[in-house]
Amino acid sequence: MRLVRHGLVGVACLALAAAAYAQSTAVAVPDSAPVEVAPLDDKPATWGDAKAGQTKAGACAACHGLDGNPADPLYPRLAGMPERYIAQQLAQFRNGERTSGMAALMVPFASMLSAQDMRDVGAWYATQAATSGVADDTVIASGPNQGLKFYQVGERLYRGGDAARAIPACLSCHGPSGAGNPGPAYPSVKGQHAAYVARRLEEYRTGTATAKDAASFNLMASVAKSLSDEEIQSLGSYVQGLHARPAGTSKAAPGH
Repeated sequence: MRLVRHGLVGVACLALAAAAYAQSTAVAVPDSAPVEVAPLDDKPATWGDAKAGQTKAGACAACHGLDGNPADPLYPRLAGMPERYIAQQLAQFRNGERTSGMAALMVPFASMLSAQDMRDVGAWYATQAATSGVADDTVIASGPNQGLKFYQVGERLYRGGDAARAIPACLSCHGPSGAGNPGPAYPSVKGQHAAYVARRLEEYRTGTATAKDAASFNLMASVAKSLSDEEIQSLGSYVQGLHARPAGTSKAAPGH
């Protein structure tokens, strides 16, 4: 087991990601202030206030941790997520557009929030630093990836994709260090619990879109549909250990 520390430099987004960006402009939460936010709320909302969001996120701490870094891998890490992504997901829970996983637990909390509350909560988590876990470096003993360390299967897909299967590199949307993209509200994945990542990828692979604006779901479904179980588990392991390289280093620090 070791930390995965890969500091990649700039990369151009693939056409698939660019198309998703264009589609993602029609979102349920406001993109600038002030705008109307119906059907989420009939009141205008502005960009989130992290200080106000800290108070409003108090009810989230039991599952997601005080700073968005939960100890229990059952719950996703929210620290470092783009504000708009958090707000979008809360809106989908509230509107009954996201029904998988822990949705039944999330709906009562999301239903109490206004559009502005969602932006504030998102702003709070966006200011928090995501911690990272470790990636599995066990050598694969058999199968098509025999001889590779387990996390390297996911690393290969994350960094380079698979052109033969029309799978873009994950970093084209989620960034070299996994920090996400606040513009089209692509989530941060760095340090995310491996079990949660794997579950979400399995949902994308087998599920159908329930959100009204399904561009992001459909993009992920097109990527996940041809992934094997081993690839999904390995991607989860890789991003669990992924984090930005330490400041002042000229190359990725070795794992240990």
